[in-house]
Amino acid sequence: MRNATRISGKEARRSAPIFAALGDETRLRMLSRLAQSGPMSITSLTAGTGVTRQAVTKHLRRMEYAGLLQASRLGRERVWEVDPASLDMAEQYLRTISDQWDAALGRLKAFVES
Repeated sequence: MRNATRISGKEARRSAPIFAALGDETRLRMLSRLAQSGPMSITSLTAGTGVTRQAVTKHLRRMEYAGLLQASRLGRERVWEVDPASLDMAEQYLRTISDQWDAALGRLKAFVES
């Protein structure tokens, strides 16, 4: 069992927008699509989804605010891509929570067996 570390208030504040952004099914699908396909324009992301261009734009901006995506200009279009650093931070946060649960369950097991 790994040593459980505590999550600081600063880490929680930095991670909260990421998890809020990932809590929406449409955003989660868009992020998955970008992660699999690489950089895409709003036009490409909208195609075949049944979601309006305005809604896609709103979701992209929410994920950009959370640090999950970054946009760049390619001619007249904005192209969106995943920023892996934020996903790494979210993974570390979840790993820390998992470690805390493992430690708590280990203490419970030791208590029950004693």
